[in-house]
Amino acid sequence: MEGGVRLRAGASKWDVREKVWDYLEASGLADFPRPVHRRIPNFKGASHAATRLLGLQEFKAANTVKINPDAPQKNARFLTLEARKTLLVPTPRLRTGLFNRIVPPSGATKEILRICATSQGIKEYSVPVGLDGKARVDLVVVGSVAVSEKGWRIGKGEGYADMEYAMMVSMGAVQADTPVITIVHDCQVVDIAEELLDDHDLTVDYILTPTRTIKTNCKRPKPQGIIWHKVSYEMLEKIPILKSLRYREKQAGKEVALQDEHSDLANANTPAVLNEKAKAENTRPQAAMGSAQIGQHYVESDSLSPRLEGSGMITTVYVGNIPPSVRVSELKCALREFRATPLRLNWQGAQHRAFLDYKDKATAESAVSSLKGLSLGGNTLRVELAKNQRNKGQAEINSQK
Repeated sequence: MEGGVRLRAGASKWDVREKVWDYLEASGLADFPRPVHRRIPNFKGASHAATRLLGLQEFKAANTVKINPDAPQKNARFLTLEARKTLLVPTPRLRTGLFNRIVPPSGATKEILRICATSQGIKEYSVPVGLDGKARVDLVVVGSVAVSEKGWRIGKGEGYADMEYAMMVSMGAVQADTPVITIVHDCQVVDIAEELLDDHDLTVDYILTPTRTIKTNCKRPKPQGIIWHKVSYEMLEKIPILKSLRYREKQAGKEVALQDEHSDLANANTPAVLNEKAKAENTRPQAAMGSAQIGQHYVESDSLSPRLEGSGMITTVYVGNIPPSVRVSELKCALREFRATPLRLNWQGAQHRAFLDYKDKATAESAVSSLKGLSLGGNTLRVELAKNQRNKGQAEINSQK
């Protein structure tokens, strides 16, 4: 843009971000929330730019639209709801899943729909969509800090939009030809050097600004799924649903070694190596477990641990919504994979549930966090602390619904 953001030769992604954020603030184009630094920046004219969606055939034909939850896309969310389309919004930082489906109340007025499009409305009028939700997304709208007319995009640097798209590919929710649109101010449209792009970076097909609709005709391929060797254990811990996707892809025979594992393979002294030898080590405690199976109940406990009953420290986790087709061995495998192996597992397959005993509340809560979003046999499992803990008596646990 003439007289707008000026980038020096050899500018890094972070240089580009800083220049755009600085320009929006200095030129009076920035809008609430401010400052726009380290955000997908809101800008004056964002609502008008979003109305250009209405002129796109891709929007008219879409039944389900995924739109990011940031401020500049608020009107895009409203227009999607007003057009009676299904609106999916990613959960903030993917902490509790992937999508929320916005469900306005019956007979909602425009005013109510506008509320539904806000961050508060997303909290009040949404239902989660799990991995087994069979979502099919027809159109994707993302925020950007900067974008080029060639369709090359730079986000705020945390990688969530790229990860969301990669996860949608893994879920089968988007196809190679699913259109991707971004809504930005004209000053955010800049020249971006192709060497700044990586294979996990999401590109866009349309750019909507207050003055233009730009079709990029981008030929650069979009991410083909999650690139596991670029995912760290830290990211896996922050995004529980990522663990479920990894487990699902591993069960399908795909390569899912993480960034840390690749590093560890070069350093055999690192204890976090998860090669076959380490996996064998992980299963050794299971050999020391005493187990009994009576009818459709299965109880497994660590014979080396102190007596569990009567202990004031033991905390129990409830696992529900287990499909009839799932066997206890599959749950045990998932628990080891997610580093959530309990002291004792009480399998109640006929009731589609299981109870997991952990040594204390902190360990149990960590297990709940790790297993959030876990999907087995096509069902997203319900994982939470048991209403009545094991040390209060078996009869109380049986009241868990």
